[in-house]
Parts: sequence; structure tokens; C-alpha cells
Amino acid sequence: MTLEEAQKKVDEWIKTYGVRYFSELTNMAILTEEVGEVARIMARKYGEQSFKENEKNKDLADEIADVLWVLLCLANQTGVNLTEAFEKNIEKKTNRDKERHKNNIKLP
Repeated sequence: MTLEEAQKKVDEWIKTYGVRYFSELTNMAILTEEVGEVARIMARKYGEQSFKENEKNKDLADEIADVLWVLLCLANQTGVNLTEAFEKNIEKKTNRDKERHKNNIKLP
């Protein structure tokens, strides 16, 4: 699925099942919540914290997909074409960082 297809799929779902988009501000708050859920799993799976008994079945892939869902909603609501934005972002990073990381002594 392309980013464009994903944006369309989310829009169709919202219009079919979701009644309407939440406000941009509400979706920004939801995005923050979802990123927090990803962080919680990461801290427990890869960091020093341990899972609570009721957290052991949390699915990292599903939580990351939740983050993507809300990002797609925000892009749709604000008129952002994610395909174009992502291509421009890669170009920006390439121009800015094409030698920087190769020359970073902290990255053996």
C-alpha cells in the first residue's frame, strides 16, 4: 500500500464508520497518547523497565500502526500529501546528512 492509498483508505473509513474526523487538536492529543503507548512498550522491551502483568500482551506493531493512523488523519485534515512531503523530506535529509553520518566517529 502506498502512502496515497493509505490516506484514501483512512478517509474512506472515517466517512463510512467514523462519522467525521476528530478536530485537529483532538487528533494531535491522540497522537501524543499513541506515541506514549509505543514509548511504554519500548521502555519495557528494550529498556530497563519491566512489564506489569497486564501489559505483557501489548503489541508494538499495533501501537505503531495506531500512530500511523492518526498521522494519516492529520495529513488528510490539513491537506498534506504525505507522498510529496515524504519525498521532499528524504531529499532534505540526503542533502543535509549525506556525509554527516558517515563521518560521525560515534557511529562505527
